[in-house]
Amino acid sequence: MKLATVLTPMSAENLQLAAQCGVTHFVTRHHGPDPAALIAVKKEVEAAGLELSVIEGYLPIERQIVGRDDDGRELAELKDLIRMMGDLGIPVLCYNFMAGTDWVRTKLDVPARGGAKVTQFDLSVVQQSVLLGHDGAGTHDGGGSEDGLDGTGLTHAELWENLERLLNEIVPVAEEAGVELAMHPDDPPLDVLLGRPRIMNSVENFERLVQLVASPANGVCFCQGTFAEMGVDIPDAIRRLGAHIKYVHFRDVTGTAECFTESFHDNGKTDMAAAVRAYREVGFDGPIRPDHVPQLVGEDDGEPGYTMLGRLFAYGYIRGLLQATE
Repeated sequence: MKLATVLTPMSAENLQLAAQCGVTHFVTRHHGPDPAALIAVKKEVEAAGLELSVIEGYLPIERQIVGRDDDGRELAELKDLIRMMGDLGIPVLCYNFMAGTDWVRTKLDVPARGGAKVTQFDLSVVQQSVLLGHDGAGTHDGGGSEDGLDGTGLTHAELWENLERLLNEIVPVAEEAGVELAMHPDDPPLDVLLGRPRIMNSVENFERLVQLVASPANGVCFCQGTFAEMGVDIPDAIRRLGAHIKYVHFRDVTGTAECFTESFHDNGKTDMAAAVRAYREVGFDGPIRPDHVPQLVGEDDGEPGYTMLGRLFAYGYIRGLLQATE
């Protein structure tokens, strides 16, 4: 397994800290259709001794999720991105299929061990948080109702149809480019959220995903925290999805899909060592990165879940598990 990271911000200092902690691979967001920006990131990452291995986030996909890419521009840009990744040797594209939202949290400063702060989701207050306009409370709106991108009014069947149509278009491109697609689960993994249907919310639906278009390029991002929110046995879920797992978000939570709290990587509800053993058992050798880390003392100005000190702790914890299970 390849210890990877996303960095916010991606500064020279943070790159050096990651490299000093044994991180070898890097995750970046999509930087638009101009390849120059991505090439610049790749050069900066390689100069720090890391390898650019994953692109996730800010993808041209919102209209395709809701079936409104009428002129095909989004699809064309996504295909160009996959081809560009192939040309640059970037092997994994992580995407999600959450209509109108991204990951959602209702509180960002829940006290954790030693006074650290973690994020929380509570379905009973999510509508209130949105109505109050608390964008900082974790709602990441991917579009508005005025252009039909908010996802309300869609059915689960339509989402599955849109997903199958997308996969039929991009999987052959990914195969040709040597790129693996990794679907991220819905976070939280509910059947409906804010009036929008969700389909990537169970192990069974991920098994259906990889059968829609049978290909090694059609894979899974195993976000451990989100699968833990589903209430499944994590090692068993890893074994069920097996070789389809292309990329891992290593995190943990306490609670359920309706109400959960992020945790330090070593004190959630999952047996993390058993999870790493299961990854080894199925032959997973892709990038694995810490996700949604606690905010530690002195990091109040950072982006919740993506600050640096908690990430340093996670790097060491993951490396210890990797070595202990080798």
